[in-house]
Amino acid sequence: MTKTIMLQGTGSDVGKTVLVAGLCRVASNRGLKVAPFKPQNMSNNAAVSDDGGEIGRAQWLQSMAARIPSSVHMNPVLLKPQSETGSQIVVQGKVAGQARGRDYQALKPKLMGAVMESFETIRAGTDLVVVEGAGSPAEINLRAGDIANMGFATRAGVPVVLVGDIDRGGVIASLVGTHTILPAEDRAMIRGYIINKFRGDVSLFDDGIAAVGGFTGWPCFGVVPWLKSAGRLPAEDSVVLEKLARGGGRALKVAVPVLSRIANFDDLDPLAAEPEVDLVFVRPGDRIPADAGLVVIPGSKATIADLADFRAQGWDRDLQAHARRGGRVIGICGGYQMLGERVTDPDGIEGHVREIEGLGLLAVETVMAPEKTVRNSSARSTVYDVALEGYEIHLGRTTGSDCARPAVIIDGRADGAVSADGMISGTYLHGLFTSDAYRAALLRSFGIEDGGLNYRQSVDRALDDVAAELETVLDPKWLDGLMS
Repeated sequence: MTKTIMLQGTGSDVGKTVLVAGLCRVASNRGLKVAPFKPQNMSNNAAVSDDGGEIGRAQWLQSMAARIPSSVHMNPVLLKPQSETGSQIVVQGKVAGQARGRDYQALKPKLMGAVMESFETIRAGTDLVVVEGAGSPAEINLRAGDIANMGFATRAGVPVVLVGDIDRGGVIASLVGTHTILPAEDRAMIRGYIINKFRGDVSLFDDGIAAVGGFTGWPCFGVVPWLKSAGRLPAEDSVVLEKLARGGGRALKVAVPVLSRIANFDDLDPLAAEPEVDLVFVRPGDRIPADAGLVVIPGSKATIADLADFRAQGWDRDLQAHARRGGRVIGICGGYQMLGERVTDPDGIEGHVREIEGLGLLAVETVMAPEKTVRNSSARSTVYDVALEGYEIHLGRTTGSDCARPAVIIDGRADGAVSADGMISGTYLHGLFTSDAYRAALLRSFGIEDGGLNYRQSVDRALDDVAAELETVLDPKWLDGLMS
């Protein structure tokens, strides 16, 4: 019989994604067939699964940790925020519509059938399923119709382990408070808890464990230290962008404007891993640094709105100055669309604004269209003549004279555009920088010798490091019981 466990957090960004990935790798290392599952995810960092649909990037990473192909059933409901109040809804890998927050609350119960169908699909033939919750079960105002946390756990009969983030403070109150406000049926699903992101002498928290146990009766299954190796893993939630510090003194400064609806920002992770690259995320209110050698405009879930905001920040003037100085610019997906002369949305797919002037650095125009391209792709860089592997998730068709110089060839067809002087380029291909050969060629064009980084291998090693750490800090009796 398949075993299951669900990690739920006392709040968002407590480290559930990394812990689920780590447990998947622990189980895989022990010879088990393990799979990740997340009933509902909210993220604009999406991946194309091996069976051809959209899922959260985290579940793609967790499938890598489990050493199995990714599937749309690992994340049956994906919400992709498009505005402050509304999101695109992806069900079992395909777009199913859009909804504002209040409307989605009414829709959730209708999605439980798809969630349970996907869960049974993932569970079939598997020794262990490790489930990740979303947000916190303590959000009791959202409990009615819940499919992400206790609503799923009680329906599927999956036991729960709470994860508390001690780094942010108040972890004892978070755990005890969750126990206090949960209804009895939900509280009965919780088997214990894990303290995450601990720094220093673990014995100093012994009294804390005793206090939590006294209030709740829950056992502690381990105190997990701050996992340095987790920093080598792709991050899913854009909240991480608020925590990234600037580097300094490295050979190449790469500036990335943080768009309000930034998507698939993990495209930049391989550049951040390069020892000679200073990756600077430019936040609203800051200027694009004048000493940047390369500006990368990332993907966006709302190109027109983000383009308007780009101008409001004054980044358009910074970018023009960067280009006049001979600086390089690469646009990916929505960023590629922004680099053109115009973006039109005749059907109002993104909202009420039907047309906006682009940044004018590429002689192309984009027309939004309802058909969505979602696929994994094999490609080749025309600039450096090296192989690429990536994926496409986008709306819109882009045409223009600069498309006569495509940036890449995807599955035999031209994609993207390069300016006449070769300094500005754009493509719909995500995963551009994941190619070690492409990244090395790009750095050489700035006079930087290849440091020999194998990015995918470094991510795989990081998963092994996380798993090894969990093996040493989690309660062996609990862990062995889960893995037996």
